[in-house]
Amino acid sequence: MEVYTSDSSDTDSREQKTLDFGRMSLDLVTLEDHLASPQKALLKSSGDIETMLLNHNRLVGLPRLLLQFGNLKILDLSSNAITTLPDAVCQLPLVTLIAKNNLLTNASLPKSLLTKMANGNATGGSNSTLKELNLSGNQLTHFPEQVTELRHLKYLYLGGNKISSVSKDIWKMQSLHVLSLGGNLISEVPEAVGSLNQLQALVLCDNLIEILPTSIARLKNLKSLLLHKNRLRHLPKDIVALKNLTELSLRDNPLVVRFVQDMALKPPTLLELAGRMVKASGQRPGPYDIPRTLAEYLNSANCCVNPNCKGVFFDNRVEHIKFVDFCGKYRVPLLQYLCSSKCIEPEQPAARGSSVPAANASSGFMMRKVLLG
Repeated sequence: MEVYTSDSSDTDSREQKTLDFGRMSLDLVTLEDHLASPQKALLKSSGDIETMLLNHNRLVGLPRLLLQFGNLKILDLSSNAITTLPDAVCQLPLVTLIAKNNLLTNASLPKSLLTKMANGNATGGSNSTLKELNLSGNQLTHFPEQVTELRHLKYLYLGGNKISSVSKDIWKMQSLHVLSLGGNLISEVPEAVGSLNQLQALVLCDNLIEILPTSIARLKNLKSLLLHKNRLRHLPKDIVALKNLTELSLRDNPLVVRFVQDMALKPPTLLELAGRMVKASGQRPGPYDIPRTLAEYLNSANCCVNPNCKGVFFDNRVEHIKFVDFCGKYRVPLLQYLCSSKCIEPEQPAARGSSVPAANASSGFMMRKVLLG
């Protein structure tokens, strides 16, 4: 997937405004000790702190002392054993809250997420400050309805949970740029997703989705659509209207398997077989050796794209879907023309950071990107 940088990553004086307690094996008692001790807090005033990193510790909860950090903008709680997000978190003027890889359930999230987080105080309000929320890798069983009221949220990560459905009120989140729901138990995507006009990346991979809503075609700003490892049998035909789409991942879906299985090789004609033999022998008939029509036919030969094959084909070919590394992490399907089914290469994992599509294009291989469905 393309890299979408959240607003929280752009800070000039981050070091002076950061408390980093990450990877220190802290539990709740030792954390409270650090927060209460000016010496251990590196003599930084709580009012100056805008970023606090508590990731990769042994925390099961959070102390009330967090409330003394009245200007805290970024809080990273990832990779702990936290079972409950206390109301104290919701009383901070957070822009980014990262609580991935914990033990959070729907019941353990604050019910008043909007009210207390809206203006960064306990009195509530209607203007949310939160722009990035990461609850991936927890134990959520359904889409947290609280987040639909966060109207200014740009980045929402809920992957790696046990969510079975997406809220129909998701249309309210008009500022969303990234919606990541991969690795859940989602079987249906609501039509309301098509109303997210600012959405640039939609991650729905590794779910149980059988059909996509036609409203997907209304996401005019969508650049990345990850649908691999689902149960899709076809795609909405209007998906071709997504002109800004640069990344589409479809592997491990029934539609891809069916598409490949439906490709049948017709027996080559005698003319095709003879032409292949002539080209394989390296003979170059002169202008008076064979009729002009046969000379033109021989000149129309296409080379097999398998680099280990020197064969050619004319009208008869094998069409094969090959998944090619894209952006060093995800893969896209390409239609590949081969002279024989024997030329289908076993799929190999692509090297990290490689750029296979660019290499194939520069080699003049007879390939084109296809939209399966």
